[in-house]
Amino acid sequence: MFTGIITDIGTIDRIEQRGDLRVIVATGYDMSGVDLGASIACSGVCLTVVDKGVNADADSPGGWFAADVSGETLSRTAAGQWTEGATLNLERALKLGEELGGHIVTGHVDGIGEIVSMTTEGGSLRVVVAAGPEIAPFVAPKGSITLDGVSLTVNSVEDEEDRVLVGINLIPHTAAVTTLGSLHAGSPINIEIDVLARYLKRMEHYRGR
Repeated sequence: MFTGIITDIGTIDRIEQRGDLRVIVATGYDMSGVDLGASIACSGVCLTVVDKGVNADADSPGGWFAADVSGETLSRTAAGQWTEGATLNLERALKLGEELGGHIVTGHVDGIGEIVSMTTEGGSLRVVVAAGPEIAPFVAPKGSITLDGVSLTVNSVEDEEDRVLVGINLIPHTAAVTTLGSLHAGSPINIEIDVLARYLKRMEHYRGR
């Protein structure tokens, strides 16, 4: 379980094909305090730490971790995400008693969207993301959405015939401490809907039977 509050930006140092794809991610996290088997969300995808290490240089904090990415995960996440040099929004799993600063995030991608536009609006970035019609019932103005692992507030929703346009505003802090500020029109992006919206849709389905 996660909150969508990003605490580090990692970089894929290398990839290895071992049946599944193994990614080795350089991070600023103190990996001596991360157990094997722990969960880390990588741009919205919950992955399991299968190997780890710390930097040999004591003056260079942080280290690295390895995680296996299945074929199913590859097929359901943004193209180009699992390549050498790619940057990832990282978040360690929520611990009991910690502050829930964003919203409840599971680390399961519900769809892949595409950035339609990024424009300056005041001091913020206005971002419009196009998603498939299957996402439309689960988004609403002032509701929550997760984009590449980042908890965000939906500012606008515009339904079109074959897609839905979701508008959000990135404040300068969020743009600076996540990978979102470096994206552009045409970039694919991982979408996770609000888990509460998922349950409400399920309840609506049974109410109508």
